Amino acid sequence: MSKTGLKPTRLLDFDSPEIATLIESKGWKKMGEEDQLKAIYEYVRDEIGLGYNERDDLPASRVLADGYGQCNTKAILLMALYRAVGQATRLHAAWVDKRLQAGVVPPAVFALAPPKILHTWVEVFFRSRWVGLEGVIVDKAFLGSVQAANPRCSGPFCGFAIATPRFGSPPIEWTGEDTNIQSMAVIADLGVFEEPELLYAAHSQYLGVVRRMLYEMVVRHWMNRRVAAIRRRKFLSLAKEPQHD
Repeated sequence: MSKTGLKPTRLLDFDSPEIATLIESKGWKKMGEEDQLKAIYEYVRDEIGLGYNERDDLPASRVLADGYGQCNTKAILLMALYRAVGQATRLHAAWVDKRLQAGVVPPAVFALAPPKILHTWVEVFFRSRWVGLEGVIVDKAFLGSVQAANPRCSGPFCGFAIATPRFGSPPIEWTGEDTNIQSMAVIADLGVFEEPELLYAAHSQYLGVVRRMLYEMVVRHWMNRRVAAIRRRKFLSLAKEPQHD
């Protein structure tokens, strides 16, 4: 990690008043390293619930203000919070199969979605190695509701923003080791990037003008209502038969 790696950027705007206030209120800077890493990870996983923002490349302060996020926006916020307390981070990127989103994307528009989705997660340098924290994406309340709707499945599962070989007990808890919740959907690795801006300069989710406008103005709001309903364990009939062995 270069010396510039702990400086704010346009997307990692951890010098914003909102983020500074959050960090102060949580007392994260006063914690020991492992407690600090765990507390911030759990905050982004569960207090910033799964949800679909306007676009991927939002500043961390905007994600915090939204109060929800998906893989790419949660990664930006987690990365910013870690850097704000002096933790070295980098961004890992990949393409994932769109089947990951079946059940969350309304069936009427699922066929129109691109076949692969840009996907990112944060790696933090801890105990002399990079630890991947993909498990931050899905909040525990949402995961628990999908598990309750599919009680017979404990192995591989793909759908509802979840793609894991261990649906009954996916590795999403902070232990100092890698966490993941969507890893089974990865179809192509794009490598690591020191800043989100470097990733988005090289790769982006191409939707076209019309589909992007529909996503920003209509589809994501529809998706967020479905996510909220599932989290409250309402309309559990939305939980289709999962793909599992």
